[in-house]
Amino acid sequence: MKGWTDARNAGLEFLLMLRQISDYMPKQTSKVDVYIAKSQPFSRPILIKIRSLFHKACPEVEEAIKWNVPFFQYKGNLGMMAAFKQHVRWGLWRSGQLKKPAGVNVSMGGDKFTRVSELPSDQVILDLIKQAMELNEKGIKSSPRPARRPVPKTPPILTAALRRNSKAAAGFKSLAPSHRREYIEWINEAKQEETRQRRVVQAIQWIAQGKSRNWKYEKR
Repeated sequence: MKGWTDARNAGLEFLLMLRQISDYMPKQTSKVDVYIAKSQPFSRPILIKIRSLFHKACPEVEEAIKWNVPFFQYKGNLGMMAAFKQHVRWGLWRSGQLKKPAGVNVSMGGDKFTRVSELPSDQVILDLIKQAMELNEKGIKSSPRPARRPVPKTPPILTAALRRNSKAAAGFKSLAPSHRREYIEWINEAKQEETRQRRVVQAIQWIAQGKSRNWKYEKR
């Protein structure tokens, strides 16, 4: 009974948060509402915050779902946000052309956030969005894409696991370089040996099925 009451209260709190920011979000879409509602509870306040700042900075911004995540558009792509199992990312389409404060990363695959307090200040985010708006208004072309990062060396623990599974080994070899890098970085980021072992087991399973590291978020 208590669990049901807690869940109900959490749902009501979420709806109230959406209602409180709806006054200056006339061009919001229910698809983004659904995306936020389906995200992990910790991520919802972060997504709501980012969304509200896009609308505050640019009242004419329009929302859309692209590549299964929310995008914000104003005379072209302006920015995006995405919720993952353990973190949230957000970014601006023209991040490489913006004047950013030191330590602020707003590339499309930027920093990871687990709580609202980890985000840059409202004023910093508003300023960056307005910079991006101005670039779109002037029709300034985007900067050339940076050269692709090389795939890091496969960690020994993954190499050994691939040798024991021929299907996974073939699948890993056929993955795009960016997808191989995602698996390698995911395993290398593990701080505990137990976590690293668990990630390798999961990676082998997904690779053998022909899946990328972030297959859940890819457009189907």
